[in-house]
Amino acid sequence: MRLHVMLGAMGLGLVTMAVTADDARACGGTFQSPSQDGDLVSDHRMIFSVTPEQTTLYDEIEYQGNPASFAWVLPIHGQVQIGLSSDAVFAALDQSTQTTIESPNLPPCASCSCGDFAGNAGADAGAASGSSSGGGGGVTVTSQQVVGPYDTVQLQSTDPTALNDWLTANGFSVPAAVQPVIAAYVAEGFDFLALKLQPGQGVQAMRPVSVTTTGAGLTLPLRMVSAGTGPTVSITLWVVAQGRYEAANFPNFTVDPSTLVWDFNAQTSNYLAVVQQKESAGNFATWQTESSLDISPYQIENTVLAGDASSDYEAVPASDAGDGGSGETAEEVRQNDLATLFPGSDSGTVRITRMRADLNQAALASDLTLQASSDQSDLSNFYQVTQSVNAPVCPAVPNPCPPCGNGSSGSGSGGVVGSLGGGGTTKAASPGQQSFGCSAVPADGGGGGWFELTLAGMLGVAIARSRVRRKR
Repeated sequence: MRLHVMLGAMGLGLVTMAVTADDARACGGTFQSPSQDGDLVSDHRMIFSVTPEQTTLYDEIEYQGNPASFAWVLPIHGQVQIGLSSDAVFAALDQSTQTTIESPNLPPCASCSCGDFAGNAGADAGAASGSSSGGGGGVTVTSQQVVGPYDTVQLQSTDPTALNDWLTANGFSVPAAVQPVIAAYVAEGFDFLALKLQPGQGVQAMRPVSVTTTGAGLTLPLRMVSAGTGPTVSITLWVVAQGRYEAANFPNFTVDPSTLVWDFNAQTSNYLAVVQQKESAGNFATWQTESSLDISPYQIENTVLAGDASSDYEAVPASDAGDGGSGETAEEVRQNDLATLFPGSDSGTVRITRMRADLNQAALASDLTLQASSDQSDLSNFYQVTQSVNAPVCPAVPNPCPPCGNGSSGSGSGGVVGSLGGGGTTKAASPGQQSFGCSAVPADGGGGGWFELTLAGMLGVAIARSRVRRKR
């Protein structure tokens, strides 16, 4: 059974899932967690929404396993605000920023045309185009609340052993391999947010959540992401802010459209191969900026709002227990989520920068720090290819072109086109060609219709002269 989760905080990381099913994997991005069979998460999608006042980090993963074994622990700074979210947000961002590769514009094919009286080839044929509770010594619980189907706690501790003991005693199973990572964050002064499903809740109840902290935080805790990963982990990251962002402590690269080649036989380009070559050259420790676009928040909001709120969001029932159950409809939860993603969205547009990376284990030893890019220009998500292989070949054009029509007088299916006493018939376009008109050319042997028309003209002149003479 699948389970989509988006989690966010100033610092964020999956600590553990004791998975009992066959698979545990992320949708497009990667917080890794091994199953009992050794399966790994290999892909990850995240969103940073950054303003000077607050930072919200979303993470989308797909979980398959025993809901009672599901547990998250996230390093944070200070108190955070937790809200329910939806993977519809990721779908809307992906739809608006996905990379599109366009095939080269081919030159028009020549064809026999009847659009001029010389019978030359020259008609255009058109261009081809292609195209996710309890206490313990040494641990302080600073907040405890129910958020939708989740029990959540925010913790402080200066003793990593006491923290691990508390988590284990309260149903958050922490693998031994993750404990040194937690200890490092404890030593650096981080607090922690832990989440688990409430008793009796099944995977069907799992909903994405967002976690917001005050201030502009631009650190992604890759050390926590590394738990349970394979040789490499793929991460797609959207940064929603007022400018273009990039990695500060990793190399960055973009793809130059002039390096791309379109294969008309396969109807695809070498875009992925170019990306992989750059990543390999950077020892899989680099970040690609795929695009950076000024987008109206309403474009994303309208896509999210187009769906049924109850299918994407979960209503929050009211509670008298003082645990955060304030009571909200699914529509109210959705509106709150969009307000969190786009605070102050009335300002016009926001810059959405789409980044991705395939990182090896060594690269995950350092947290990602983001910074404003020195290049604040737009980077389009449309890549126009100019080079190609296996381009279609234009049909051969006869030289000289055959006569228009079938040699008979009068108009054909396209009508007669003539001038200065000239006449002719239309000629149908050959298969695979486009024709934009028809020009007049002499019929076979120079006789037939042309001769008859000339003879009729001479005879008409003679008759006219005869009539004039009679009047005299």
